[in-house]
Amino acid sequence: MDAALSLAPSIRAHTIPGYNDAIVRRFTVATVLWALFGFSAGVMVAAQLAYPQLNLGAYVTFGRLRPVHTSGVVFAFGGNALIATSLYVVQRTCQIGLWGGPRLANFLFWGYQAFLVIALSGYVLGITQSREYAEPEWYADLWLAVVWLAYLAIFVGTLMRRREPHIYVANWFFLAFIITVAVLHLVNNLAMPVSLVGAKSYSAFSGVQDAMVQWWYGHNIVGFFLTAGFIGIMYYFVPKQAERPIYSYRLSIVHFWALIFLYIWAGPHHLHYTSLPDWTQTLGMAFSIMLWMPSWGGMINGIMTLSGAWGKLRTDPILRFLVVAVAFYGMATFEGPLMALKSVNSLSHYTDWTVGHVHSGALGWVAFICFGALYYMVPRLWRRPLWSHRLVEWHFWIASIAIVLYITAMWVAGIAQGLMWRAYDAFGFLQYSFADSVAMLHPYYVIRLIGGVLYLTGGVLMAVNFAMTLRQPLRQPDPARAPQAAPTPAS
Repeated sequence: MDAALSLAPSIRAHTIPGYNDAIVRRFTVATVLWALFGFSAGVMVAAQLAYPQLNLGAYVTFGRLRPVHTSGVVFAFGGNALIATSLYVVQRTCQIGLWGGPRLANFLFWGYQAFLVIALSGYVLGITQSREYAEPEWYADLWLAVVWLAYLAIFVGTLMRRREPHIYVANWFFLAFIITVAVLHLVNNLAMPVSLVGAKSYSAFSGVQDAMVQWWYGHNIVGFFLTAGFIGIMYYFVPKQAERPIYSYRLSIVHFWALIFLYIWAGPHHLHYTSLPDWTQTLGMAFSIMLWMPSWGGMINGIMTLSGAWGKLRTDPILRFLVVAVAFYGMATFEGPLMALKSVNSLSHYTDWTVGHVHSGALGWVAFICFGALYYMVPRLWRRPLWSHRLVEWHFWIASIAIVLYITAMWVAGIAQGLMWRAYDAFGFLQYSFADSVAMLHPYYVIRLIGGVLYLTGGVLMAVNFAMTLRQPLRQPDPARAPQAAPTPAS
């Protein structure tokens, strides 16, 4: 793998002097490979839900492969994409190379890949804390803490040595994501190992406190890992691809501070109608509703950046990926606060409506913004023209159809589940058994599986496009080419 990721001297000669793009290339390749892995695992677990006979033995069951899928797409695909884009952006907006030199950057790359392999292989073997988004056991968590601190040091060190007096807003979101994820990780994973060589530990928390800490962590992994970090991607790559200034730089600052303050308190909405104190549930609901404002402010800022450049959407599939991602961000951040309302949550909780909501954000917002950023970076990082824009078009439309199939199937299935669970007959007895609601789900699970296969197909097309791009002739360097600066704010 190292040989595949290494750079020939001729390629190094055409990179921007002083920028460590070698490490960005490595994380970019890892992003694509982990995307195929995570999407494939998702297709497998979707197939197992639709056809239970595909649960093959102890190691190939839904219970063990489901965290492989979630961690594979969140931390492997999403995490590598975030590190790749943040290191790409911080160098160009600070006009300086990465702090710490190649050795620390290489430690970050190989250390993070080692964590992913350790964690994901552990799930298949049954080594897990059984905590959503925090399944790795104590030894993997300790290793990730060390690797993440190296990431923080590289990013902060680069910002402190910047040649630009201004810190571009994308870096604000990246920094908030890095710091907050570190705090979340350290607190939620406080645990006591059973033995020094054992693969099991006991959490420092118990009961309702454990649930509260877990969903403070769980929701804010969504809020900072899957939202704040990817907003940083939006604020750099949308203006770059559109070749337009940000619609309102002032709005981006308001977006940042409001989102950072409000998001951290919204976790209790995952625990409605539980033993969590009612006031805490209400607090989580209230802050979730307030999140509408900064979330939609950011969406409007991203969409309105296209003012004067709307015609590019007809001919530029890369820009289409980025803009549709921002639209899905707006949709998901409307649906989330809606589902946080207790009256709505009483119907939606524990149903596949929640699965549809999560995947509208994951497939439409997170993955699409990643695809757009990857299509932007790959030709520039390898100094080669993109092999096929038609394949990008195919990827966009196949993935879009896949999302529609997936989320509509889950929305319909989830609402039907909720209604069946609360349906009573004239005598006050439940009208449907739980088995009836499970049987009802089968056709929707098949539709979801079809959507997953289509989404994986789009990922394969992207990988083929990138592989062929790397076989293209090298672009001739432009000796007068200046380092890329941050997108210019309009206001």
